[in-house]
Amino acid sequence: MSPPQRAGSARLLRRALTIIIGLLLLPYLLVLVYLVVPPVSTPILWRWATAKPVRHVWVPLDQIAPALPLAVIVAEDGRFCRHHGIDLTELRDALQEAEDFSDIRGASTITQQTAKNLFLWPGRSLMRKALEFPLALWMDLVMPKRRIMEIYLNVAQWGPNGEFGAEAGAQFAFGKSARNLNAREAALLASVLPNPKRRNAGRPGPAVQRLAGIYLARLTRSPQLGECVSVARGR
Repeated sequence: MSPPQRAGSARLLRRALTIIIGLLLLPYLLVLVYLVVPPVSTPILWRWATAKPVRHVWVPLDQIAPALPLAVIVAEDGRFCRHHGIDLTELRDALQEAEDFSDIRGASTITQQTAKNLFLWPGRSLMRKALEFPLALWMDLVMPKRRIMEIYLNVAQWGPNGEFGAEAGAQFAFGKSARNLNAREAALLASVLPNPKRRNAGRPGPAVQRLAGIYLARLTRSPQLGECVSVARGR
């Protein structure tokens, strides 16, 4: 390879590395933007790009019934108020139970799920987890817990036909606003989060009813689990 060719290849390599580094850093910059700007998740963007229906209305956390964030914490991440984006205790237990890293189940925190919904893709893979972990730590460092919960409730999918966010989920399941949910309805919505395409809070099957009963008992018994997202505490 001649000197001009080597110089040209070096320039292309530098440009490629610059683009890759820029793409990797972009989510960290967007997290700062999302402190004040309502974000849009990658699943919503994908449905828009593929001309699939989307029902999504952003609502502030103070316009969502307090029972819903508590029910989600009880169902998804009981130590949400205590960890720093990654629950090392749950991760250790999941690693011990899994046959390999790609088989880890049940260790993803609300912060990790929020990072995945905003910047990454669904499914389990080592690459996605490698990107997700530092993003979750960064989000927890710069965002109040209350803001993380607000974003999560507004970008999570709650129904099978493009219902994203608590407002669309509440309207789809119960025909009412998210601000008017009672504790049982909140528990039912939390029960469909693992698979909103196959579970329906408005017409719950036996599995959803059983989970909702467990979550309802827990949130009634342990309201302190949601203290970091309460209006009084704020973080």
